[in-house]
Amino acid sequence: MKKVFIGMFLLALFVTACNEPTSTDTVEKRVAKGDREYGGAFKINERDEFQSLFPYGIVDAVSHRIASQIYEGLVTLNAKDLSISPRIAESWEISDDGTEYTFHLKSGCYFHDDSCFPEGKGREIKASDFKYSFELLCTENINDSITNLMFARTFKDKVKGANEFYEASKNGKPDFDLAGVTVVDDYTITITLDQPSSSFIYILAYPAASVVAKEAVDKYGDMLIVGSGPFAFADFYEEADELTGEPVDKLILVRNNNYHGVDTFGNQLPYLDSIVISFYNSQKRELALFQEKNLDMILGLPAESVRDIVEQQIAYFERKPPIFILERSADMSTQFYEFNLHNEVFSDAGNGKKVRQAISYAIDRDKIIEKVLSGEAYGPGIYGITPPSFKDYNNSSIKGYSFDPDKARALLAEAGYPDGEDFPTIKLELNSGGFRNTSVAFEIQKQLSSVLNINLELEIVPMSRLLEDRRNAKGDMFRRAWIADYPSPENFLLLLYGKNVPDDINEPSFLNSTRYINPAFDELYEKGIAADSLRERYDYFAKAEQLAMNDAPVLILWYDEQYRLLQSNIHNFYINAMHFRDFSEVYFQDAKVKEGEGNEAAAPATEEAAAETTE
Repeated sequence: MKKVFIGMFLLALFVTACNEPTSTDTVEKRVAKGDREYGGAFKINERDEFQSLFPYGIVDAVSHRIASQIYEGLVTLNAKDLSISPRIAESWEISDDGTEYTFHLKSGCYFHDDSCFPEGKGREIKASDFKYSFELLCTENINDSITNLMFARTFKDKVKGANEFYEASKNGKPDFDLAGVTVVDDYTITITLDQPSSSFIYILAYPAASVVAKEAVDKYGDMLIVGSGPFAFADFYEEADELTGEPVDKLILVRNNNYHGVDTFGNQLPYLDSIVISFYNSQKRELALFQEKNLDMILGLPAESVRDIVEQQIAYFERKPPIFILERSADMSTQFYEFNLHNEVFSDAGNGKKVRQAISYAIDRDKIIEKVLSGEAYGPGIYGITPPSFKDYNNSSIKGYSFDPDKARALLAEAGYPDGEDFPTIKLELNSGGFRNTSVAFEIQKQLSSVLNINLELEIVPMSRLLEDRRNAKGDMFRRAWIADYPSPENFLLLLYGKNVPDDINEPSFLNSTRYINPAFDELYEKGIAADSLRERYDYFAKAEQLAMNDAPVLILWYDEQYRLLQSNIHNFYINAMHFRDFSEVYFQDAKVKEGEGNEAAAPATEEAAAETTE
């Protein structure tokens, strides 16, 4: 991936003088209205490499977080409360029956400057660009080498004519338009649905629903990095770490000086000059860089590490103003393993269901959270696949799998493997994830050996390999995690929707990679999507989820919660349960100490910091 992106960047040379990278160090600040400041480089780390920045090929969280700064669509999420906010659409109306959306685009929104455009200047975005982009989203193969991975989780079964357009695209470019998308004029577009969908407006905030330029797609294909967002791709390179000398990848995004967005004071956005993303696969190195102020934020530290830094550097939190800020939140995220239901030992053609249930009962999730994760979890995964983060959806009503070794052994014996006799060695494929994933896997390996007397072999692979093997059913079990694309249980149950599974085992299954099929589940899931009220919708979803948990196609491990350390001079950078990041209004500004105030004593920066201090 790295070599491909570097080569493509050198070939494209798309960063023109208008978007020329600034220094990655904090530069002299420029004062804006509202006592805000322009300038600076926001430095952040990711523990896994990104896989793709092509909007129709983004299936991992890291790529999603990066792409969300480069591309944008009609609407976006509000990072503060996950509500929907305007982006390129300045307003919209929804018909009384909930099936027709009419969007009115802003004038003066431009694609990033790039050599694919005449004279290298990005052109204005029109409604026809969205029509082009949405038709790409409903095309199986963008060209001979580019497979669309996003159709099933976006427009499929929702937008009028989307399924027909997709099927026709398998034989080449369809000779008809996507029925549900109509260009009214240059700044007005309508989208018609087959039936009302409460999630559709959230789907439009996803990178896959972003607008792309035909000129850029024609030139770069799936190496596309030209969007219209607040930041533009500038560079991706490798350098030696100053302390260890080991190579580390870095990606640079720079301010889009032609961005259309303004804040409530009328200041043109964004404030930051650049975003610098490093890829260290080490929490220890990440924490050291943060303490040296070479990172502006760390997300996802074990509670033990948080306690250590608070105890060792309490003055950094108690100082007025504080140097570090500590935040804590529950996530819309679940960690789990997938069973390959086409594997003989896990298949429903034999006694695979009882084997899956036995393994689910054999895992002591509380021990994993306490001993391996050092408390870094919202709670054990003893309910369903949906985390307890959705208001009015009671995930605790779903009966999952608690630790019950006697029941686990009985089920395995019923499946024909008493005390693990004749049970084959099974392989778990996983990515390291900063070594947390491997530590958890080693503990599960020990527990399965102790409780069921079965052998679990671990294979640690790059994220790209894990994604490829999982979707092609090349293995026994796979590590997986899911962070919500939009704030609804529907998005988690979509992972188990049988109509997303191809008929041919040799074809990849991009979303439902466990290849779980239960017509009763599918029927309840569809009724939930079509339901008129939230209560009725959630009732159908809960019934569907219970059916799936009874069948145990996945091994739920825990529900996520995150600690976040933030440098105190950062403003407008909100924490939320979906890890959605919007850097467009983030700015640096040192806190001002009023005359007569000292640094000797102050309350901790947040309630969370106070809680950690007293433990």
